[in-house]
Amino acid sequence: MEEFDLKKAIREIPDFPKKGILFYDITTLLKDAKSFQRTVDIFGNRYIDRDIDVILAIDARGFIIGSALAYKLGKGIILVRKTGKLPYKTVKASYKLEYGVDEIEMHKDSIKKGDKVLIVDDLLATGGTASAAVQLVKKSGGKVVECAFVIELLGLKGRDRIKPHPVFSLIQYK
Repeated sequence: MEEFDLKKAIREIPDFPKKGILFYDITTLLKDAKSFQRTVDIFGNRYIDRDIDVILAIDARGFIIGSALAYKLGKGIILVRKTGKLPYKTVKASYKLEYGVDEIEMHKDSIKKGDKVLIVDDLLATGGTASAAVQLVKKSGGKVVECAFVIELLGLKGRDRIKPHPVFSLIQYK
């Protein structure tokens, strides 16, 4: 029931960003107060009793979900962005794209050695960005508790790229 209701709140846009791609737009879920609240509540209930020190949120929609969840759990939030967007010293991790390589970064002092980190984003597709976020946590001496996503595109097998770390997704599409 929960998944069904949340799926109904997501707008599907064919041929975006290019022909043949079906884009799952969560801005409609975020706009609907009940769906947004339910999304955060499901995550919150899952992690309320878990040993988590900080939430790492991936640019940009991950910031929205991650911030609301950090507030609900009483945790701090770390922002992971594309290279060149953060003002302080950073640690970087790269990942492969279909045609090339991209890079994300976070502030060097974001994670302390031994911190238990929950990684949050809106979508798990091929797993490139999520695997780079896992690299950032490891480089900083932290431990990934779990990677959490609103949507997972099962056919792209993104969770395979972030093994052995556990993955949780609210909604799955083939």
